[in-house]
Amino acid sequence: MPDRPPSALSPQPCPPAPLVLDFDRSVGALPDAHVVDLGDWQEAIRFGCTLRRFRNVVRAIETRLPPSYGTVFLGSGDYHHLSWPLIGRCAAPAPFEVVVFDNHPDNMRFPFGVHCGSWVRKVALLPQVVRVRVLGIGSADVSAAHAWENYLTPLRRGKLEYWTVGVDTGWSRRLGLQSAFRGFDTPQALVERFAEEQRGSTVPVYLSIDKDVLSPEVAHTNWDQGRMLEADLARGIDALHGRLVGSDITGDVSAYRYRTWWKRKLSALDEQPEIDAAQLAQWQAQQHALNLRLLERIEAATRG
Repeated sequence: MPDRPPSALSPQPCPPAPLVLDFDRSVGALPDAHVVDLGDWQEAIRFGCTLRRFRNVVRAIETRLPPSYGTVFLGSGDYHHLSWPLIGRCAAPAPFEVVVFDNHPDNMRFPFGVHCGSWVRKVALLPQVVRVRVLGIGSADVSAAHAWENYLTPLRRGKLEYWTVGVDTGWSRRLGLQSAFRGFDTPQALVERFAEEQRGSTVPVYLSIDKDVLSPEVAHTNWDQGRMLEADLARGIDALHGRLVGSDITGDVSAYRYRTWWKRKLSALDEQPEIDAAQLAQWQAQQHALNLRLLERIEAATRG
């Protein structure tokens, strides 16, 4: 299969009205949002699926999209692979960069198709994407023990950068990949360097946020989490002011038990935490308030 997004839709500009692709009922009501009910596809696509099934889901979505939309909310980070077709159809006046805030690289090997931790490689292969930067990685996915699981080609070719916090990535030097890695002791130092480098840039940017980049004190998600505070993420968004051509947000929290045995197994191997059902409503309310603030911030940055 060619490494292009499985959608024949022509790209469109992204105005402010948000779009919710509602697989898991985790995203609260957003002002003027267009909501696409995709609950029947939750088991099929959550966490991961074959490329054939992914194409089927994308076709089901594209028949129900509004003519235009702004920030796309995907629900749990288990659906982050939907960023691939969204980025592929994004209108931009020129080749653009993709900035991803995420506690994980989402560039991991997955031989069965595509999943929420493998989609970045697909995006890095798109010809209109100049570079993908993943900011805020604090997970062991980029440590020496898991180095073999990462796709190295996009790192080697300069199409992908990892910006990490508190992770030893010395293995990258041994493989000659050090230029693709930026290591920081704190999220604040990372964001300040990012903001400095963005100053004066005119390159269009697509922004993808997985809220698992944030500390649990900010919001609880379905995955192990990073160390960023909301102020750090806000600073990163502001650094892209006037250059955003599209955006999506994942990392809402929802409880789900897979019917598919291999998804249960892989989820356990990835140490995906159990969601406390007694606290779910409280966590979702916390997430909803955060979504409203992030949406306001992105809209302000989009207006230019």
